[in-house]
Amino acid sequence: MMERIRFDFGNLMAPNVDGGVDAAVLDGPLAEHFREAYAVVSARRAQGDLGFLDLPYATETVSGVLELADGFAQWFEDVVVLGIGGSGLGATALKEALLGPFWNAMSDEERDHFPRLHVVDNPDPHTFRMLLDRLEPGRTLFNVVSKSGATAETMSQYLVARAWIEAAVDEEKARGHFLFTTDPTHGVLRQIGDAEGVPMLPVPPNVGGRFSVLSPVGLFPAAVCGVALDELLAGAADMEQRCQTDELRSNPAGVLATVLHQADVSAGRSIHVLMPYADRLRPVALWFQQLWAESLGKAVRVSGEAQPTGPTPLAALGATDQHSLLQLLMEGPHDKVVLFVDVEESGAHVEIPSRHPGIPALAYLGGHSMGHLLRTERAATAEALRREGRPNATFHLPRVGEGELGQLLMLLQIATVYAGAMYGVDPLDQPGVELSKRLTYGLMGREGSEVPEIPEPDARWVL
Repeated sequence: MMERIRFDFGNLMAPNVDGGVDAAVLDGPLAEHFREAYAVVSARRAQGDLGFLDLPYATETVSGVLELADGFAQWFEDVVVLGIGGSGLGATALKEALLGPFWNAMSDEERDHFPRLHVVDNPDPHTFRMLLDRLEPGRTLFNVVSKSGATAETMSQYLVARAWIEAAVDEEKARGHFLFTTDPTHGVLRQIGDAEGVPMLPVPPNVGGRFSVLSPVGLFPAAVCGVALDELLAGAADMEQRCQTDELRSNPAGVLATVLHQADVSAGRSIHVLMPYADRLRPVALWFQQLWAESLGKAVRVSGEAQPTGPTPLAALGATDQHSLLQLLMEGPHDKVVLFVDVEESGAHVEIPSRHPGIPALAYLGGHSMGHLLRTERAATAEALRREGRPNATFHLPRVGEGELGQLLMLLQIATVYAGAMYGVDPLDQPGVELSKRLTYGLMGREGSEVPEIPEPDARWVL
């Protein structure tokens, strides 16, 4: 049974932390600022720009995903997702959170005969070669994810995988080892799929890559391994409905966007750290890192001049990063807000044995559980930061289940578009990455691309 997640932002408020948000300001100017942002977002939704908000209700799309997933799960032992950015991060977040970090190491019986799942985002030849050497071509499916079908990294992987499959199976059967997740009408993959009869799933035109986790981009890899899509989407729908209000105090995503924007523009706290206390949620922090960075890090025009704006997200993991980042968070520059994720039910009970009663440094651990230790460390770290005047907040998840994860993912996506309105940027585009793409095309010899001149390294600055 799904339970609602909670967002505790008390450690962002005055007088709990020095320089915290005053309640009167939250209920006054900031509430009005949010109403303006909400109106901007509502207008864009009415124009059809924010397709991710409709994904929890796309029953026809989900049916298509489930039909393909059911068939492929019976035929293949390994499913390999080829996609980069949002086309890979979302699938990885769902995989690790809901299947666990050792899914691929489990036996067929432990996986209930669902396939192993691999997500390969980077075109690192060592990684790709090592993976192919461990797969059986006749029992492997490649899910190629690219909305345009022109993503250089993903398409290079596809071309290698296609040759690898065709070298091992009959050419006519090779197409049955591929599934394209792409634009419903346009693009290179759509062209190839139509010509060769490769099965395809659509990415809605109004859903960008970093907002696509609840589209077929993320849903198919999850479904092919048995994840309950109905529960995942029900959680997302519940959060989407909770956020259909311009009353700030009643809108979780609105509060999140408002307090983080305020911390940045008014207090110079421009680094936003997402720190889950669960290994399974580490990829969610990495997914959020792209979502927040690519959506909000923009150049805005002020008096005709481009001015950079936007916060810097940072993915961390508790308690691991208490031993790497906490010193900086406690005593470093006052430019950070830490967002913890607390999981109430860890999913496994591991008792700590009572041993060495004469050694106080160990004796106190006996009789507790590892889950209790992890949650205690999260609470202690939040309080330590508060006492040092370092703002922080906590998402409380009853468990890492489909419904709870769906809520969290939708909350963070909605907060992103609210924040975009507050910063005065378009959270859906990414003009800053286009130059790198054009330079790559030219250097790789793509037809119609200008070959750029890149200066040789200056010997004065090379050691």
